[in-house]
Amino acid sequence: EVQLVESGGGLVHAGGSLRLSCAASGFTFDDYLIGWFRQAPGKEREGVSCINISDGSAYYADSVKGRFTFSSDNAKNMVYLQMNSLKPEDTGVYYCAADRIATRCSRYEYDYWGQGTQVTVSS
Repeated sequence: EVQLVESGGGLVHAGGSLRLSCAASGFTFDDYLIGWFRQAPGKEREGVSCINISDGSAYYADSVKGRFTFSSDNAKNMVYLQMNSLKPEDTGVYYCAADRIATRCSRYEYDYWGQGTQVTVSS
């Protein structure tokens, strides 16, 4: 059974940093694409960053380029999202997701999801 468990969310002031973690289990980690998505109140879930675990290639949404970094520890089946220079518009529930064949960093292409972790950035 595929399981994804996020942690690391919280409340931070604008300009601050947070590091999200996602523990993955139940599947062959190297065969999957892993993504971080977020959903703000009243908005659609959007792709923040997605990575192909097998070759390390990563996508970042324009809104987070230069501020967020996606990394993985393949030996531990863990992925991380380092978020720096946080802005109030980064507020939302952040989800970790996995899929074997996703071709875009889109919520429509990812089959497996964690429960989410809340990130709140105050101004």
